[in-house]
Amino acid sequence: MKEIHAIRNWPWWKIQIIQKYRNGTWIWEKTMTFENDKYSVEKYSYEWCIRKSKILKAFDPQMNIQMRNHKLLTQMPGALGHAVKCRCNHNCTLDEMENTLKYVRKRTNIGKYTPYKSSGFKEKQPFRVKFEYKPREREAEVAKKKDSCYNSGSTDHYGNNCSKAKKQVYAIEKVQEEESQQRILTQTLWEMPSENNLMKRKTQEMSF
Repeated sequence: MKEIHAIRNWPWWKIQIIQKYRNGTWIWEKTMTFENDKYSVEKYSYEWCIRKSKILKAFDPQMNIQMRNHKLLTQMPGALGHAVKCRCNHNCTLDEMENTLKYVRKRTNIGKYTPYKSSGFKEKQPFRVKFEYKPREREAEVAKKKDSCYNSGSTDHYGNNCSKAKKQVYAIEKVQEEESQQRILTQTLWEMPSENNLMKRKTQEMSF
């Protein structure tokens, strides 16, 4: 193709290259490049506008100025894009849009906001159950208790061979029960009327 059309100028070659390589995959790659290259504070306004304009012309040479400006405004943050749109005409040139973008950034803080992060913020820790004892220590205590005397607590012998007096668990309860019964009986006897009191009460009734 180069040997046949060697005398052609650059605009003709440009059209031929676009017709040959402008397929669906190529357009999709250029579109993704355009969408991912959004405007931010760290980027220079003029270079960003020129680069985005060239990408738009590459995959759509027939695009008019109004559509190009609309696509550029959509790549800016919401508040910044709205501020530039209100100060520019729909058919403004690329230089006018770039100057307006500089003006808005200089006079306002739009596009310079960074999310606030508190230094004292701590994430909530998940709830964990705290054991009062360790399982292994508890198992060792149970094993030690099984191998010792229940009466004296010694590990030299068992309860059936213990020389110490055995603990009478129910003896105290039995004594307390007997004392309570004796107290109830004494109180009942004190409340019962005696024979002298009965005779006095009968004499008083007869006199009336």
